[in-house]
Amino acid sequence: MITITHAHADGTLIEGSAKGDGVYEILKGLRDNWRYFPSIRAIGIGQSRDRNADTYKIKRAAEALRAAGHEVTVTIDESQRRDMATIEAERAERAQARAERYEERAERRGAQAQADYDRARQMAEAIPFGQPMMPDHYSYGRDRRYRDRIHNTFGRAFAGMDEAKELERRAESAEATQRHRESVPATLRRIAKLEAEERGWLRTLDGRPDYYTGEDGKLHARLIKPGPARTERINEHLADVRAQLTYWREHVKAAEESGVKVWTRADFKRGDFVLTRWDQWAEVTRVNAKSLTIVWDINSRAKVLRASEHKYTDTMPYDKVQGQKSAEEIAALLAEAS
Repeated sequence: MITITHAHADGTLIEGSAKGDGVYEILKGLRDNWRYFPSIRAIGIGQSRDRNADTYKIKRAAEALRAAGHEVTVTIDESQRRDMATIEAERAERAQARAERYEERAERRGAQAQADYDRARQMAEAIPFGQPMMPDHYSYGRDRRYRDRIHNTFGRAFAGMDEAKELERRAESAEATQRHRESVPATLRRIAKLEAEERGWLRTLDGRPDYYTGEDGKLHARLIKPGPARTERINEHLADVRAQLTYWREHVKAAEESGVKVWTRADFKRGDFVLTRWDQWAEVTRVNAKSLTIVWDINSRAKVLRASEHKYTDTMPYDKVQGQKSAEEIAALLAEAS
């Protein structure tokens, strides 16, 4: 018996499967992000924790398994939902634990690689510098094998050093990913996506127009709204989205209170200059609701891009802004530099 279960805290998981029964191969072939999780020794859908069940993927999986001769049941329980603070705290703990595991592995692998390198150097010192191999000598075979062991030991040491560097990179990446997730620019982009998702669900609740030809031969329109079951699912999605919006808006508010600058259209006017991530000051030609229209020239290495000197423009979202100066401040900065 194969059971497909979904709960908010655990995500979508497979129960009753054993190695070699072909379940994983069937699910992997669906290309619906089914994975094997070694930490819990179970098959499940990636990134399905703390989300509503993806009934389409679950239905596809159940049908594929039944077609292969398996008996399948589906259990979905979305009654227990965790608050966003708990979810994000657990995510941060997992990222920290992952970084620590990589660091420990990097340390062990680096130590072993250094030991192999020292051993290879010690072995090489036994051969006089410049000593050639002598094919006609009785010791040729032993000498060749000894040199091969030196070569292999050096190779193992260098491979270990490369592996240790890769593990260190992964540890840094795990920490950097979490820092980026909690950064204000990334949070603002996340909020924008969640707001768009919220508007989409609200439009679905409002219904869509359906056009038809009436008995009078004229075109008429009627509003089709989702049914009760669909409406309930949409309201569940809306509740999740709004919970995330509340949490991340509070996160941005706390960051502002701690001194982090959150740029908005109120901070700029036409003629100001904005600092880009390429360390250039670009003149603002228009202030929009969600972005700035700035002077831009991809081929220019000038520290200041003025509208009078460059004809091309580009847009910069407010979450990409690195700094702001007025035209007078830029003029004073250029005068000081010259």
